Amino acid sequence: MLLQTLLLVPSFFLAIFSNAAVLVDFQVANPPPVPQDTKQCTIQILQRDFAFSFGLSEIVQYAPPTDCGEPGSWAGITLNFTVTSNGTQFDRLGIFTFQNVEIWRTSTPEPTRGDGIIWTYAKDVTRYTPLFAKNGTFMLQLDNLIQTGLDGVYSTVLHATFHTSSPTHPPAPQANTIIPLSTLANDTGNDASVPPGFSINVTLPRNAVEVYAELYASGNGNEEFWYFNVPNQFLSALPAGFALGQGPFREVRLLVDGQVAGVAFPYATIFTGGIVPTAWRPITSYGAIDLPTYFLDLTPFAPILSDGQPHNITIDVASADPNRTTLQNWFVSGLLQVVTDSSSKPTTGRITSYSADSFAEVSNDASIASNRDTVITVKATRNIHIEADVTSGSGETKHVVFSQNLSYSNVQTYLNNFNIQNVFQTATGAVVSTHNQVQKVVDTFSYPLGINITNITPDGRSFKSVFDHSYDRVLLPAPFILGSTIREHQLADGFFNVAPTGNTGNGTSQNQLSYVDLAGNTYSREVNAALNVITLDKQSGSLAPVQQTSLQKATVSQKEATFGSVRLPGGKRFGV
Repeated sequence: MLLQTLLLVPSFFLAIFSNAAVLVDFQVANPPPVPQDTKQCTIQILQRDFAFSFGLSEIVQYAPPTDCGEPGSWAGITLNFTVTSNGTQFDRLGIFTFQNVEIWRTSTPEPTRGDGIIWTYAKDVTRYTPLFAKNGTFMLQLDNLIQTGLDGVYSTVLHATFHTSSPTHPPAPQANTIIPLSTLANDTGNDASVPPGFSINVTLPRNAVEVYAELYASGNGNEEFWYFNVPNQFLSALPAGFALGQGPFREVRLLVDGQVAGVAFPYATIFTGGIVPTAWRPITSYGAIDLPTYFLDLTPFAPILSDGQPHNITIDVASADPNRTTLQNWFVSGLLQVVTDSSSKPTTGRITSYSADSFAEVSNDASIASNRDTVITVKATRNIHIEADVTSGSGETKHVVFSQNLSYSNVQTYLNNFNIQNVFQTATGAVVSTHNQVQKVVDTFSYPLGINITNITPDGRSFKSVFDHSYDRVLLPAPFILGSTIREHQLADGFFNVAPTGNTGNGTSQNQLSYVDLAGNTYSREVNAALNVITLDKQSGSLAPVQQTSLQKATVSQKEATFGSVRLPGGKRFGV
């Protein structure tokens, strides 16, 4: 019972284990901005040891608590996920699906043999209140593999905490209904593998007056390092098998009845087994434990979607190469947050202006020197503008404007007989929607990424890498999120050596994060690590824990630490 209690209090839990032998892993992120001065009710959703679990998701039945007010009246909801592991194992993707809606995409830090690792993450899921207000099925897909050389088991426990509403903290805003854009599978995570594109027919309420989409997407397999892929026309300039094709540009598209309704330029999430695993211990890459999602306003299509007929929604991922397809594979899903009118009469109206090309405008270029030093540049822009008049059954007409102005650049350099490989990428943009000139969705972002990989030995089994990446994003409240500004910058580096006696290495990480939201919550954190040791950790702001976590002590010397396989761009993999 003591352990279960500690799992529900992340800051205390981390403080206890910071002086223990186990390594505490974490992603730098702001604590959930939910009220702490109201009654809270916590229930356990699931507990499971994921050993050989391919195709064996954890499936549980959920019922909302009734001792924190009427179901659905809560001021906030958080999920608390704690995992331990000991041994050698790959990092694994985790998909949380609730009522056939994906509500959290995560991944696991890679464990090492010895005292093992532990991590706890608290996620704000308040925007999914309509799902939590009713009975339903909750699934966690965490496909793990146990075999020779891979014996790490992921032991998990998930709790949900409900924060009672009050005059000071009213019930959280919520949609009238949430519609899944998923495979609707009843035995596993509901994400779809693309290509080809994933399509589903949906029927919306006839009085739908606002429709917002949220998209989940992550590259996997030959698309894990999509930002290192090379346009097919330049592959012959590189050594055979050195790089993968289809270029580095990716856009996640959402189509309504075959028409582009909006897109997302995805953030480059680096999983903990990616490139240099030692660079992500104990601090993961930003987004590795809580992958970002992307928001679109589909309200211009409300008069079409609310005609009582099924309509086809497609999610796919497009590249910049002539055929616009990608390699295998991306996992995608989504959901629609639907607001209905007080009148039951059908919504009417029409799209008055539509400007959206099928694909982004792209350009590719390469410079190849006499010594074979190669520079490849890919650029893309995307402009979408859609206007509509939407008239509710109660007679109110709103002029809706949705626009996206996005830009992308990727420069790859291959030097010193291809022993030095660099990528410099940035994706920036502004997504804005207004209803009668009132802003509804605002998403302004910048995702700069710089990576250097340098081979130390000719066979590439001993190498070092440097990472410089940021996540800068301004989001305004709709759809049902608390408007916030997040600025996160991470500098990480690592050395890795692949040997028959065991893979070894070391790494460092420097992180700065600042958060502020429209409710006045603030949080900042500066935290650094070297050789598994936290060397600096400063937290401040209204969301900062009262009791600061003490510095984490090294538990395993780098000479003793061994790691599983390493994955590199170009489909290369060393180790188990």
